[in-house]
Amino acid sequence: MLLLDDFNDIVVRDEPLAKHTYFRLGGPADLFVRPRNLDELAAIVRRCLENDIPMHTLGGGSNVLVRDEGVRGVVLHLAADEFADVQVQGNVVKAGAGAPLSNLISQSVREGLAGLENLVGIPGTVGGALHMNAGGRAGDIGPFVVEATVMNPRGEIETRGRDDLNFAYRQSNLDEPVILSARFELEPEDPGEIARRMRKLWILKKANQPLSFQ
Repeated sequence: MLLLDDFNDIVVRDEPLAKHTYFRLGGPADLFVRPRNLDELAAIVRRCLENDIPMHTLGGGSNVLVRDEGVRGVVLHLAADEFADVQVQGNVVKAGAGAPLSNLISQSVREGLAGLENLVGIPGTVGGALHMNAGGRAGDIGPFVVEATVMNPRGEIETRGRDDLNFAYRQSNLDEPVILSARFELEPEDPGEIARRMRKLWILKKANQPLSFQ
């Protein structure tokens, strides 16, 4: 697609998506794009809108199947540091959508903040977890979200507060083209106690799920 020729340093053509999905399946993306910052991301999103280029966002690829024929248009992958940062401010943790969910959990536990340890063992990124309200028997991610930052189809950044967010079983109303980050409000607790609880949940999941296999 010549319409993205001026982004050649962040675009890979005909990239096999099997390399980027949990099940190691899937054909090529016409254009696989790794923006390095918000400006590049916004420019790509606007270009896709202006030229009717189909656009998809791929996180950790753990809850998606890609057909062998591949994906037409642009596949965005937010792996750059700007999209994967995790910061703790008091009892609030801010995480980029590209951060592995495991990083968010482990950093929260180290800081003595409880709640997200219930998600241990769930693969993927923060953005994917938000989009599908990831969780299990011990709880979901949705109740801890106080704010989400997204990018609309015009490449504009919007912030959505708790009152604008809806989470249900394995779904949310975060349906914008790109989820950028979220803020989670957690409960202070002894880090050792949280870690012990997390290890117990991990053992239970390993006993019931083949976590070492795709």
